[in-house]
Amino acid sequence: MKILVINCGSSSLKYQLIDMTDESVLCKGLCERIGIEGSKITHKAKGSEWSEETPFPTHTEAFMKVVDMMTTGEGAVVSDKSEIGAIGHRIVQGAEFFTKSEIVTDAIIDKIEEIAPLAPVHNLAHVQGLRSAKKVFGNLPNVVVFDTTFHQTMPPKAYMYGVPYEMYEKYAIRRYGAHGTSHEYISSVVPDVIGKPAEGLKQIVLHIGNGASASAEVSGKPVETSMGLTPLEGLVMGGRTGDIDPAVVFHLIRNAHMSVDELDTLFNKRSGMMGLTGFGDLREVHRLVEEGNEDAKLALDIYVHRIVGYIGNYTAQMGGVDVITFTAGVGENDDVVRKMVCDKLAPFGVKLDEEKNATRSKEPRIISTPDSAVTICVIPTNEELAIARKSAAIAEEGKDSYGNVFSK
Repeated sequence: MKILVINCGSSSLKYQLIDMTDESVLCKGLCERIGIEGSKITHKAKGSEWSEETPFPTHTEAFMKVVDMMTTGEGAVVSDKSEIGAIGHRIVQGAEFFTKSEIVTDAIIDKIEEIAPLAPVHNLAHVQGLRSAKKVFGNLPNVVVFDTTFHQTMPPKAYMYGVPYEMYEKYAIRRYGAHGTSHEYISSVVPDVIGKPAEGLKQIVLHIGNGASASAEVSGKPVETSMGLTPLEGLVMGGRTGDIDPAVVFHLIRNAHMSVDELDTLFNKRSGMMGLTGFGDLREVHRLVEEGNEDAKLALDIYVHRIVGYIGNYTAQMGGVDVITFTAGVGENDDVVRKMVCDKLAPFGVKLDEEKNATRSKEPRIISTPDSAVTICVIPTNEELAIARKSAAIAEEGKDSYGNVFSK
């Protein structure tokens, strides 16, 4: 079976076609600037890359071009779209309505749109993608895989906020988390990487990229996560503040006369490392540090300080930690950040193998010494594969995890 994995943004469409017989990526690509002048597609397959400027008034035209690139020309990997067994869609916010992956129906799409206020930029884009996919691919089963479902089994003490309970009942105010597909994937492969059983294993997963989140799992089940009602809470990120006193909002409204939209942009796009240094990319921040820029050095210290704080919190909540795993763009590639974090944990018996940490690799690996009190891992995340696996399982069964049957 071949699964097409889709991640739709408001003006973008990322895709991967995965052959589930060996879980190999047949092709992948990106449609950019959908609905904007200068739209184009970049398609990668068979070790080569093709780019083409073409108008995408909507996501429908983008999907049509993806089918064209996959089935015709030098980049073709299938003869017809009928060779695709299912389409797996990444959906950021499922709230409490979706606790498992599901086959897409019109009612499901409507519900994803209804809860869009919890993730307005992401969910509305996903809705556009779902409707366009149904137009282009007809009766091919579409599966929605939610970033929030993995964290749905957290205990109430971990996801409830200290606000009146009616706020939770009326407006769904609670911690949902994000990056759940990545956290679930990583925590599921860690036992094999370190050669220990999952049962009783206490893990901390650090998904650190432009967006960043931490989670804690016991026996593979989540007990804590750093992102909250939205992806804004938690670690300092590329453009997001992370944890901040809510009273900052009141202060800026009263004294800077900022609107809700201005505050939204400030906290989600102009803060974090971008706000502290002018760059959201950690590579640029490291460059500034090497040049002696004190602001950049402070920003990096703040970035690491927040990560270490969450590690300490989760270690206490779990009553210890067996393994800490770095993943995502920064976690997988930034040996400086990994060393800074691990150096802070040295008083607790964490010992980093400097050579292994400095070695670049795309393979899962242990970078701590054999006598380290905590095993430190670097494991590349693969959210697309995780989505493909869930989608294939539902497509092969002929029904979703709620028992809703569809025609294969």
